[in-house]
Amino acid sequence: MNLIWPWFLLLLLSIPLLIAVYIWVLRRRRHFAVRYSSLSIIREALPRRSRWRQHLPFALFLLGLASLTMAMARPVADVEVPLSQTTIILALDVSRSMCATDVSPNRLTVAQEAALDFIEEQAADTQIGIVAFAGFAEIIVPPTNDKEELQEAVENLTTSLGTAIGSATLKSIDAIAENNEAVPPSGLNLKTEENDNGSEEGEYLPDIIVLLTDGANTQGPFPLDAARQAADRQLRVYTIGFGTTELSEMVCSRQQLGSDIFGGRFGGGGFGGGFRDFRRFLLLDEPTLEAVADITGGSYFRAESADQLNEVFLDLPTQIVLQKETLEISVIFLALGAILAIIAMALALLWNRFP
Repeated sequence: MNLIWPWFLLLLLSIPLLIAVYIWVLRRRRHFAVRYSSLSIIREALPRRSRWRQHLPFALFLLGLASLTMAMARPVADVEVPLSQTTIILALDVSRSMCATDVSPNRLTVAQEAALDFIEEQAADTQIGIVAFAGFAEIIVPPTNDKEELQEAVENLTTSLGTAIGSATLKSIDAIAENNEAVPPSGLNLKTEENDNGSEEGEYLPDIIVLLTDGANTQGPFPLDAARQAADRQLRVYTIGFGTTELSEMVCSRQQLGSDIFGGRFGGGGFGGGFRDFRRFLLLDEPTLEAVADITGGSYFRAESADQLNEVFLDLPTQIVLQKETLEISVIFLALGAILAIIAMALALLWNRFP
């Protein structure tokens, strides 16, 4: 604990002086007390009270005075508080494999519902951004706390061809860089040597990337290279592998289908009905997703159902880091001093009503 105005502590020197005056007054009262001829008369006249009752109000008054003096010195303390104002980027896979129906009604719909619930549960000052990726990645919504805009963007996601996990990570870095000046955009070489171990514990920024995919990287930058860029910027990436290994029918709504080339917000319109009765074995590159999480200091989660995906989103850190802040705590000493002074006066009136 430190003091902003430490010289006010000199007022504490008045406490010994007050004690001396208090003792002098007590002795003076005894010296000038009226002498009665009979000790029995004195005992009858004096109120019955113990010594501690006589002196306790004055002791509480001194403690209150000391506390008020500390408040005047303006004490401050360094405390660790959770940093709630953070940026979370949701990087969502919208490749055509998200039309798979192994998770009913299909993977994309379940992922959308889980993302919507996650957005709704966040604190009002949490900045959330949306990155959608298929053959390439695009920032759909820059970091914002406008939940209506975020919900509309998630509901209007449409699919396309390809899976670019590395591009999604780099775009997520750029989205955070737009909102946090301490984070350089992707592409800048921040280190002369590669660091596969990422940042040490306690050195991470509060901003995180949540990357959900159901497949493997098919084009764009290598995911581990992109992960190293995130680690160099002290950004953690939490990866989610979604879907099962079962053969499944591919069914998406007209709104979810989109086109092979992104248009507007990932298509919108395009094929009608399509992809029914098309079956494929979907491979999830779990080793790469685990490596991305390890390099950046994040975690990898596996979800094969809607319930599991909702649990994963609930397990994601929302209070990301503890930040040291210097807080003035003079109000504590002020309140304590006032309470002690009030108690002292009340007890003095209650116990020492007689001169």
